[in-house]
Amino acid sequence: MKEIKPENLKSGSNLEKVLASGQFACTGEIGPLTYATFDNIDKHAEEMRGLVDSVNFTDNQTAVVRLSSWAASLRLLQLGMEPNLQMVCRDRNRLAMQSDFLGAYAHGIRNVLCLTGDHQAFGNHPGCKGVFDLDSVQLIHMLKRLRDELPCIPDGCQRPDGHQLNRERCECHG
Repeated sequence: MKEIKPENLKSGSNLEKVLASGQFACTGEIGPLTYATFDNIDKHAEEMRGLVDSVNFTDNQTAVVRLSSWAASLRLLQLGMEPNLQMVCRDRNRLAMQSDFLGAYAHGIRNVLCLTGDHQAFGNHPGCKGVFDLDSVQLIHMLKRLRDELPCIPDGCQRPDGHQLNRERCECHG
């Protein structure tokens, strides 16, 4: 396997290290329940411990209201494992997705799986409107830009000329 230098890693996540080394990466997936509990997350996470490099949490899988991927990912971090935060374009506009990403990053979540999302007609609220402000490829580009180009993460904000801005005035555009 090839040698990985920490300074070459973008996120520092375990999953990134495994992928960068050329090893086969193994991830698991947990669909959060439709009510406010971590019971199935705790149970399934323990079953996967030591077997997977990270765990993906679905984001309102099959367009059914469930515990959020964000909350489930945070719970997995508390259990000492690495989450993949799933973000679907169906339910949030770019402003909400950027806020969720920044909040997740602030809590130490470093992996994001970007998907379009199952059509809402299949779920338990078939009359709700899909947002689809961005498609999954545009979401990937936006999050990559937040990560790589905009100095909003993690040390505050700068203007293009390098001058530091007040944190409250930081703006990240998709």
